[in-house]
Amino acid sequence: MEEDPDTYRILRLRAEILELGSAIRQLQRAGLDDAAAQLLIGRKRAQLEQLVKTNAASRPLNSETRRP
Repeated sequence: MEEDPDTYRILRLRAEILELGSAIRQLQRAGLDDAAAQLLIGRKRAQLEQLVKTNAASRPLNSETRRP
């Protein structure tokens, strides 16, 4: 089965957000400035939210795409 490009982008963004969250925690533990990482994670979350909304709106709900 071939992956949907949007699904791949969603998964990639989620992975990037997890990595950024880890980096932010490390910076905070070290007492370093995490402002740039916080800004970047906010942008990635906004991208993910927009992509999920767009993807959900573009998929019709019919009996073939619904899961039990």
